[in-house]
Amino acid sequence: MAKKRRHLGEILYKAGVVEKQALLSAIKTSKKNNKRLGQILLESGLVDEDTLTKAVAKQFGLKYVNLDKTPIASDATKLVPEEIIKRHKVLPLGKDNGRLRLIIGDPTDLDTMDALRFRLNAELEYFLANPSKINSFIEDLFEKQDVEDDRLKHSIDATAAELTEAGHELQAEILKAQAEGGDDDGPIVRLVNLIIDTAYHMRASDIHVEPMADRVRIRYRVDGVCLEKDNIPKSMQAPLVTRFKILSGMDIADKRLPQDGRIKRVIDGQDIDFRVSTLPGNHGPSVVLRILRPDAVNIGIQALGFEHDDYEHFQRIIRRPNGIFLVTGPTGSGKTTTLYAALQELNTPDTKIITAEDPVEYNFDGMNQCQVKTEINLTFERILRSMLRQAPNIILIGEIRDGVVADIAIQAALTGHLVFSTLHTNDATSAITRLIDMGVKPFLVASSIQAIMAQRLVRVICENCKIIDEDPDPYQLRLLNINPDDIREHPIYKGAGCSQCQRTGYKGRIGAFEMVELNSELRELAFNKVPSNELRKAAIAGGMRTLLEDGKVKIFKGITTPDEVARITQTEGVVVS
Repeated sequence: MAKKRRHLGEILYKAGVVEKQALLSAIKTSKKNNKRLGQILLESGLVDEDTLTKAVAKQFGLKYVNLDKTPIASDATKLVPEEIIKRHKVLPLGKDNGRLRLIIGDPTDLDTMDALRFRLNAELEYFLANPSKINSFIEDLFEKQDVEDDRLKHSIDATAAELTEAGHELQAEILKAQAEGGDDDGPIVRLVNLIIDTAYHMRASDIHVEPMADRVRIRYRVDGVCLEKDNIPKSMQAPLVTRFKILSGMDIADKRLPQDGRIKRVIDGQDIDFRVSTLPGNHGPSVVLRILRPDAVNIGIQALGFEHDDYEHFQRIIRRPNGIFLVTGPTGSGKTTTLYAALQELNTPDTKIITAEDPVEYNFDGMNQCQVKTEINLTFERILRSMLRQAPNIILIGEIRDGVVADIAIQAALTGHLVFSTLHTNDATSAITRLIDMGVKPFLVASSIQAIMAQRLVRVICENCKIIDEDPDPYQLRLLNINPDDIREHPIYKGAGCSQCQRTGYKGRIGAFEMVELNSELRELAFNKVPSNELRKAAIAGGMRTLLEDGKVKIFKGITTPDEVARITQTEGVVVS
């Protein structure tokens, strides 16, 4: 049976704090005014608040805490959120064996005690202290914290302003986001927006968010080369990745599988699309954003980088009434940009153009663009079979990936359509053997292909910091078969590095090409399934300018450097040297 709680008046009388007659009078007043006995005793001056609190502690079987003599560690105050401390007037003392020790001022307030158990989700042990001193302690505690927070905020704002003035806006935003922390999404939203805007203004093609063991690395791919610009603290990784997922419409709960999405954003009055991809890794999911700029494919054929004879050759080929025109090269070599430039020139009201793409990256007026969707079995094969019934003049196939698609493309070319497509091969003539390896009959390859063009992208020397290279790398010159006489006749240039080119010495990219138009000799060689190297020799003998030779022309014109041309043609260069 529970022990019966003693009456407060009895405790005070036996302790000799109040006389019997005064206590009886206070009890009558308490009942008459419907007030607590302790409140009446305080108002009448019969007891002070400390004495009353000690008596209440004894009444409820709680330990009394004298806040004038009991220090409360700053670590302890962090165990309970500031909002709960202020609202419920409680002070945390610390933890003992998993129990949270709390100082309260009123043990009769059962609603508050229930709310504390619910909000803190912990087993609680209560202590009693003078309510007035609890209030004073809380005011002093948070007043000091507010002063310290204001001082810290002022310091952070000053440092962030210095970073911004020095051109390090992203680092300034990271600093402010770390300082604000908490559950506020604002700092992360601003940080992500700044990462995206920075990439756009740097002319980046991709943003790489890469979690590492101790940090999150941010890299921007500018002119085909990744530049590491910023590192974000590891503690901000989860909200940063989550924000990118929310923006791109991904499932933020699924952290095990790769996901894809898209972001649409207006920057400088221009609608910009971002193709987003996440990939789980050891240190967390990496995020890559591909920036799809409308102006990237609206540059026109002349700006692609053709030499005059190749330009006229290209114009002549794309105006053929039928046949296949293939553009080859690795991922990121500008194949799609070249094909779009050709289609835009041919996109007239009297011409019907249909494309099959995976994915559709850029939208153009006047073209019927179809997106491959494998999840509903809308494949290249199915789209191509259907589009032939739409009576197009020109067909674009995003990529020939297998023999089935290759066969359909060839049938379309042989039935009067002009077909543009891409293929992953290292040079132009290898595309012929690649198609035969896919299972296409050699005579179909020989009769349907009009021309093949291999291309790469080389970085252009920054005009703002362009200087003559007085000491070019001899090894690179040997790779490219550039001799001293060539250098005396055509000085070699380089970029010194400036703010306009991110200190790289390069700004922008241009194409290097090798283009072969199939003549009767090449068609016969293709029909006889000769090796790729024999096809290449015949193409060069027929007048094809190789990637290496096209690159050398651009070096001597001061457009690019030997390093760049050697990077894209080094295998060929080694053979030649």
